[in-house]
Amino acid sequence: MDKRTFLIILIPTFFFFSSYSQDDIQDLPESFSSLFSEEGIMNISMKYSNKDIKKVTNDSTYIDSYLVFETENKWDSLEVRIRQRGNFRLKNCYYAPIKVKIKKKEAKNTPFEGHKNLKLVLPCLIQRDNNDNVIKEYLAYKLYEIVSPFHFQTRLVEINYEEVKTKNNRTHELKGFFIEDDKHVAKRIGGKVLASNTHPMNQMALESVKNSFFQFMIGNTDFSNAYQHNSKSIFLEGQIIPVPYDFDMAGMVNASYATVSQINDKKLEIEKVTQRMYRGFQRDPNLFNQVRIEFIANRLPILEAIQKCEYLFESEKEYIGTINYIEEFFEILINDRKFQREILGMARRN
Repeated sequence: MDKRTFLIILIPTFFFFSSYSQDDIQDLPESFSSLFSEEGIMNISMKYSNKDIKKVTNDSTYIDSYLVFETENKWDSLEVRIRQRGNFRLKNCYYAPIKVKIKKKEAKNTPFEGHKNLKLVLPCLIQRDNNDNVIKEYLAYKLYEIVSPFHFQTRLVEINYEEVKTKNNRTHELKGFFIEDDKHVAKRIGGKVLASNTHPMNQMALESVKNSFFQFMIGNTDFSNAYQHNSKSIFLEGQIIPVPYDFDMAGMVNASYATVSQINDKKLEIEKVTQRMYRGFQRDPNLFNQVRIEFIANRLPILEAIQKCEYLFESEKEYIGTINYIEEFFEILINDRKFQREILGMARRN
């Protein structure tokens, strides 16, 4: 165990919440807008320079744009400010992932009311399976909704994206989805966003194990609950709850650009992202069995959630592959020997 991890374990009581004012809290409605309460696909249109997003914007610099959207069979628009986000996708993808900032007065009386910040997930590359990759990552979020009440909400969108270029603009028809801001997650469950790092052993035991089982189910190793890499910590009633996001490197998605994760500059002992590797920590075996039973009980709802999205896939092969990949996880759960070898036996000590 390194010194940093040791300190995180020994000092669990010094928490630092991400700063947001009382006005920010009041701006979050008691009942959230229809953006995430409706399951239907939202049609939107955006126009901006992908090049400018990548080169001009950063965490504090935005460019002005418009978000055109369809609601109740009519089109409306609102002014937004957008910027690039992320690291890997920004460097390796054609389409830059987007952070959308919305003014309160602009969002009023629209599905976006109460939302100041949203993430917009787009495909990575211009290739045949780009939209199917988006659908599979979107599905990962929907599956976690079944597993845990502590999750990010999402809304699938069809995007007509007009890419501004020097000479002739280019139009792209894409699938994507909005992701709820972490402050909304915290407000919705009655907690607060925790900015400091905490070792998983100091997090709520049940949710920590659920999270680890879920990551194993979708074949994701690109996360760290300890250092909040692709994970947010919510402080609720004296407990710390990990809430995962960004699943594009998961084996279930199996994106062409996905690479095996590195920990402390060393690759994990797997050769490709479709290989599962349990990365949770050792806990009471009874807790593992409890979560095991819960997942098995949720097998049908999980498979039904995937089947419900079958019509969204452009490739039948990608859809069938997704079903089979999840079924392989349940084969491990129901087989005592495989469960012992691939989950219990792989649980980390430090």
